[in-house]
Amino acid sequence: MTMNAIPSLSPAAERSPAALERPRRFGRFGRLPQLAGTSFLSVGFLARLPLAMLTVGALTIVTSVSGSYALGGFAAGAVGIGSALGAPILGFLADRFGQRVVLLPAAALNTVAIVALVVLALSLTGTAAAAAVPVLAAAFLTGFTSPQIGPLARVRWVAMTGRPADLDTAMSYESTADELTFVLGPALVGLLASLAAPWVPLTLAAVLTLAMVSAFAVHPTGRLVGSPRGRSQAQEPGPAVTGRRSRLLISIPVLGMVAMGTFFGGTQTTLTAFAGQFDAASAAGLLYAVMGLSSAGAALSVAFWPATFAHSWRWIASAAGMVGLAALLFLPSGIPAMVVVLFLLGISVGPTMVSIFSIGSMVAPRRLLGTVMTLLASGIVAGSALGSAVAGSLAERVGTGAAFAVPVLAAAALLVLGLGGAAGLRAHRRSVDAAAPSGATDS
Repeated sequence: MTMNAIPSLSPAAERSPAALERPRRFGRFGRLPQLAGTSFLSVGFLARLPLAMLTVGALTIVTSVSGSYALGGFAAGAVGIGSALGAPILGFLADRFGQRVVLLPAAALNTVAIVALVVLALSLTGTAAAAAVPVLAAAFLTGFTSPQIGPLARVRWVAMTGRPADLDTAMSYESTADELTFVLGPALVGLLASLAAPWVPLTLAAVLTLAMVSAFAVHPTGRLVGSPRGRSQAQEPGPAVTGRRSRLLISIPVLGMVAMGTFFGGTQTTLTAFAGQFDAASAAGLLYAVMGLSSAGAALSVAFWPATFAHSWRWIASAAGMVGLAALLFLPSGIPAMVVVLFLLGISVGPTMVSIFSIGSMVAPRRLLGTVMTLLASGIVAGSALGSAVAGSLAERVGTGAAFAVPVLAAAALLVLGLGGAAGLRAHRRSVDAAAPSGATDS
């Protein structure tokens, strides 16, 4: 069934010559401002930036004040754990009550939590447990209350797009936006902390959260999801897929994102150890950013892949590319060669993420779409913690070469999950087609 739920949001844009020209000038991506309105892309991008700053921001301020890398690492871990646990709760509440009703209080609570973390971190007098507990509690609450803009933006795109090509384009854009913010966020933290003060990055994150998350919450696209009106227009229930089969279908992309997070965490931690061999540990973030940039560019390309290339096969092909290219991580003996390997590796990472998020949107019950999307995001966070812990232990006890096995094995797990889930996804597609009204077509 083909449906476009957005023309009422920006009728002038739909009729204007500039809007009609945009698709020819920007290809398929020119459709996105038409569907969502011109402000949605910029608001959504800036609103997700604070989340990318929180982990490194907590690490930076706590380490700077306390002088303890261990305590800084615990604070960063507390942010990640809080985010992983809080994201699905926020997604479920958004499904139940609507995104605006949930995001506005979340923005306020998260701002308060960030400010509390800054104040408590600056008041640290040492690394004793009594002094550290309030800081770690504030760090946990900072992650737990963090608004999940990326997943919830994807929920809105599902409601706004009636054509599969438009949804692929939107998912490609969202993955690119995620990659860019998680490259830009840590870089911004490092820049502001070095040029100004360690508390400045988190302060900026608090300001952006209050302003931009609130703007995202009240954007007109929010009325299309998580409310009786939104569900009736764009999130009508699909075929009856319930019980064990439904949980299995949803678990495939969730586990895929855990493997993806393990790949990210393992790669980032091992790169730190690798760069440390050349007295350049501080440049590890720049090395990791190389992969992020090529991944972002490759994610955009998915919008132009043929519709006949099924999402399950996209996952399998991209994950197979990750396995082969990740194996090259064992080869470089210097930083220039590693830069080349990381750039090539990123080309397969972006399409894999786009494919998994697209599959997640396909198999999720429409009434729980926000819950599933935030579960995918939580999977990345949980997997990153796992990958960092395992890779760090291997790098310290065995060596950097052994630690690179973590991203390789994580990529292999992605391939296995893609292969194992393909049959279930095909069965789901057949049930969708069988449940479609007679004469209905997809466009």
